[in-house]
Amino acid sequence: MNYLRYVKVIGTMHVSPKSREEVIRTILEERPTAIAVELDRARFLAMTENVSLSVGDALRLGRKGLINYALAKVEERLGETFGMAPGGEMMGAIETARALGVPLYLIDEDINLILAKLSRAPLREKLLLALEGLSVFLPLRSEMGNPLEEYRWMMLEFRRRYPYLYRVLVEERNEIMARNLRAIVDSLLSAGVKKPRVIAVVGLGHKAGIERLLEEGTARIHFQF
Repeated sequence: MNYLRYVKVIGTMHVSPKSREEVIRTILEERPTAIAVELDRARFLAMTENVSLSVGDALRLGRKGLINYALAKVEERLGETFGMAPGGEMMGAIETARALGVPLYLIDEDINLILAKLSRAPLREKLLLALEGLSVFLPLRSEMGNPLEEYRWMMLEFRRRYPYLYRVLVEERNEIMARNLRAIVDSLLSAGVKKPRVIAVVGLGHKAGIERLLEEGTARIHFQF
């Protein structure tokens, strides 16, 4: 079954104010049966309760905490570049779902599992990631001048420099989120909803991969509420 008949995937730049506007506008126009966001329970609670990880917290948590802190710093720098805190479009989706009374689903992989995989990354990739977390290595400005093209350029660079991290952070999560979306659609159909409409809000780097997977197979995975 082609699950794209039931799922509309919005690919956002996590740090773009325009992405938040697009998400809210699309939800209001589509009036979906359900909304899904690229979050797990821990990140959902941290975002909605405005909890952030300090250097001290990262040190106490050890290797996983330091990796998480480095990733957060990369996102913060992106937010400064594009003018919006990371996750603004996710909060837009969450707030709009609440306002409309639409069920909200968390479809991303558990952050602890992600961090466990990242801790097994090759030493070379860990060192480069640490440098980027300190805003030393990755140039955030290309000569393109177009934020969307720049974002895509950075994704290509990330894939080239970090093949292991790209597989963990992009490809494997694509599979998990696509399976969760299929499970949501199956659940709605089983509940008697004839034409369910699910809007999935994910990062731009995940959109194409998830859409391709939604057209393939019917494998299922447990999803979070």
